[in-house]
Amino acid sequence: MAHLTQRNFSHDPPRGATGFHTVGATAILLHMTTPDTAEPAFTVDELAARAGVTVRTVRFYSSRGLLPPPVLGPRRVGRYGEDHLARLALIEEMQRQGMTLAAIERHLRQLPAGLSPRELAVQRAVVASWAPQSEETVGRQELARRAGRPLTDEDVERLAAMGVLARAGSSPEGESFRIDVGLLRLGVELLDVPLSQETVLAARTVLTEHSRAAARELSELLRAAVADRGTQDVRSLSAHMHPLVVQALLTTFQRSLREELRQWLDGSGE
Repeated sequence: MAHLTQRNFSHDPPRGATGFHTVGATAILLHMTTPDTAEPAFTVDELAARAGVTVRTVRFYSSRGLLPPPVLGPRRVGRYGEDHLARLALIEEMQRQGMTLAAIERHLRQLPAGLSPRELAVQRAVVASWAPQSEETVGRQELARRAGRPLTDEDVERLAAMGVLARAGSSPEGESFRIDVGLLRLGVELLDVPLSQETVLAARTVLTEHSRAAARELSELLRAAVADRGTQDVRSLSAHMHPLVVQALLTTFQRSLREELRQWLDGSGE
């Protein structure tokens, strides 16, 4: 597992990152529809398959304290839950962003204890928001490996409708797909959400439109505030403000959504 600690990436977010509108909107949809509690149900092999990593990787992360220990079931077989899966997804996202293992360990130590899978998904959205929108072309087998599960033709069509992938053609070796790397895992998770495709797409459209409007207004405020400064100062301020603004947007939305759901549930019980 030495390769996990030898990535020569900067800890600073890449410039030109533009992924928040799509990644953030998808993560918010997951936050709205993912249950917080579930009995641990995965073996280590099933957890690795769902996360699209190897069993060796899961055990390596566990040995470093990045994953909590499993719940021991009958015959002392370890069982993992949705919280393990969400934390593993967060770790993998930080790896993709170029964070070293030491930086990941520091970041996880700073998180509040007992975060739910939904709260971990929000943390992952903050990390993923730095990712520039990037595409790769992969075959059907590699697509399934990255998704962490086999994908039916219906799954592929739904992912295409969400803008996660597009068909790139076919060859004697099989069909190929152009995938949005930052959105794939989030889109796959949405496949299991018990909502119609039309509802998911309509919700994503609403979230994207409002996040763009917020980004536009915030950009205008920042531009006015730094109008008399040099280019380097503006870039420095932008790099400093980006994670703060993203976290503020997600936190504000979380609290607003919680209040809306509370009022809705209270009203439905009358």
